[in-house]
Amino acid sequence: MLNRFMEEAIRLSIENIRMGGGPFGAVIVHDNQIISTGVNAVIINNDPTAHAEIQAIRSACHKLKNINLSGCSIFTSCEPCPMCLGAIYWAHLDAIYYGNSRKDAHKIGFADEIIYAEFNRPVSQRSIPMIQIYSDEAKQAFLLWEELENKKRY
Repeated sequence: MLNRFMEEAIRLSIENIRMGGGPFGAVIVHDNQIISTGVNAVIINNDPTAHAEIQAIRSACHKLKNINLSGCSIFTSCEPCPMCLGAIYWAHLDAIYYGNSRKDAHKIGFADEIIYAEFNRPVSQRSIPMIQIYSDEAKQAFLLWEELENKKRY
């Protein structure tokens, strides 16, 4: 059963190259049914966040009318990049099945390894400067959030 889901993610990745997109495809499965798919549309959409996993998550959340995808699994043609991995955790997916590794992606020119390495560096030594400013002013939003009684946690 799992084979057909991974095969679909891989098929999407190959088809997407032929359509002018990147070599990535993903499917989200719930109750042994594909509920959403996604392909890499970064170049097509001029959107650096349009990765296959993100596209599939957005579609699944829209279809299920829920930001929590517990009970679902994702099958993706490549190990998720840091952005996609973060989105998968935020969406509470139950499992990740992947084909190519992030090292495979690095070999063909994708920056996953570089970004993963940045996480291990102290903030002050990252390649893109991170400068905290206006922290007292920014905390106002957190104080308001903290006081809300009917907030939906995610």
